Amino acid sequence: MVSPLRRHGQIRAAALGLVLLLAGRATAQPPSRVLFIGNSLTYWNDLPLLVDAMAAAKGLSLSSEAVTRADASLEDHWGDATRGTIRKGGFKWVVLQQGPSSLAESRANLREWTRRFAEEIRAAGATPALYMVWPDRSRRGFFPQVIESYRLANEDAKGVLLPVGEAWLASWQLDSGLGLYSPDNLHPSRLGTYAAAATILSGLTGVSPIGLPHRLKLRNGDDYKVDEKKAALVLRAVASVTPPAKP
Repeated sequence: MVSPLRRHGQIRAAALGLVLLLAGRATAQPPSRVLFIGNSLTYWNDLPLLVDAMAAAKGLSLSSEAVTRADASLEDHWGDATRGTIRKGGFKWVVLQQGPSSLAESRANLREWTRRFAEEIRAAGATPALYMVWPDRSRRGFFPQVIESYRLANEDAKGVLLPVGEAWLASWQLDSGLGLYSPDNLHPSRLGTYAAAATILSGLTGVSPIGLPHRLKLRNGDDYKVDEKKAALVLRAVASVTPPAKP
C-alpha cells in the first residue's frame, strides 16, 4: 500500500512534469521560413533543402521553400504567382537570385528588379537577401563584375548579402583544384552547392560554418555527402567571407 506522503509526492511530481511539458510547448518556436526565388542555380542539388539540413546540424530550425524556373531572371518571376507567394507572408527572409549579371545591361536589370521585389518583400514583413552566384567556367575572369553587380543590388535592397561567389574564390585560394563546377561548367558540383548552402546559412543566421558535417540527410531522403577534407577547406573559406559567428 502506498503511503499518503508518497502518493502526495507522486502527484506533485506528475503535476510538475505536466507544467514543464506545457511550458516547453508554449515556448517552442516554429521554424524560420525562407523563400528562395531564382533559377537552376538555386534548385540544383537541392540547395534549399541542404540549407535546412545545415541549420539543423547547428541546432537551428529553418523551413525553406522555393519558386524556381530554369533560365529565369527576377523580371521573369515578376509576372507570375511569385508575388502572391510573398504577399501571403510568414517568411523571415526572401532570397533573390538570377544569373551572373556581369554585363552592364544585365546588372541594370538585376538592380531594377531587386528593388521592386525588395518593396514587396518588406511590405510582407520579410527581409530581402541576395544570393550572389558566379560566372560560367569559360568566363571566370568576370568574377569581379558578378560580385559588384550583386553588391550593388543588395545595397539597393538594403538586404542581406550572401556572397557565394566570393566564397568560391576564397575556396580556390586555399586549394585551386577544388571542383566547384559541375561537368556542364555552369552549375555547381555537390561541393559547390555545399559551399553555397554554408554561405547562405551563415549569411542569414550569423552562425559559424565551421564544424558543419560533410554528410547530411535532406528532407527528401537524399544522403548528401562531400569529401570531408574538401568540406573543411570550403567551410574555412566561407567563414572568411561571411559575418562573424553570433555569441
